[in-house]
Amino acid sequence: MRILLVEDHLQLAASVAQALKGAGWTVDVLHDGIAADLALSSEDYVLAILDVGLPRLDGFQVLGRLRERGNNLPVLMLTARSEVKDRVYGLNLGADDYLAKPFELSELEARVKALLRRTVLGGERQQSCGNLRYDLETRRFSLDEQLLTLTSREHAVLEVMIARPGRVLSKEQLAAQVFGLDEEASSDAIEIYVHRLRKKLEGGAVRIVTFRGLGYLLEAAGE
Repeated sequence: MRILLVEDHLQLAASVAQALKGAGWTVDVLHDGIAADLALSSEDYVLAILDVGLPRLDGFQVLGRLRERGNNLPVLMLTARSEVKDRVYGLNLGADDYLAKPFELSELEARVKALLRRTVLGGERQQSCGNLRYDLETRRFSLDEQLLTLTSREHAVLEVMIARPGRVLSKEQLAAQVFGLDEEASSDAIEIYVHRLRKKLEGGAVRIVTFRGLGYLLEAAGE
């Protein structure tokens, strides 16, 4: 799953991005509000982390524009401001959560997981399809209660698919969640990852079905 991080403090942005990438998410990092507004209007994300004090457009303005476009993307605001009125203002604009600076990276990761659990997984800690299980807290997949060993790319593809069970996902949709802004999104690479995943899911009660010209569907075997 792909996250947008917008933070103008370069060292903090690098630390947060490293922690999120280490947890397995694809992360795009931007440093000003104009760039963030453009990315949010053209790219596909599951979550945005916005600093309030951004140059060119502040975090509140970026959030306001996002909601004016009818986009309900979950947004976590980062702020050094302690005033209640600022937090209330952001929440009224449509922020989903707030985290005050300074913060521990472990708390940020926990907030991200909680938001994604609520918005992507419908409040459930686990997602399942057949005998495939995904635990959002540990971010691990298991098949017949045996942990699956996956590369980061394979994990990213399967994470997107199990979050949308019964839905056909195009190569472009999958690539949009797997590759960041600084990477070349490759449909051919998605084919390779899906092929590898099929091999690793063999023998289980779950399969990836190809719909030619449309994309891929994760479903329980026998459906």
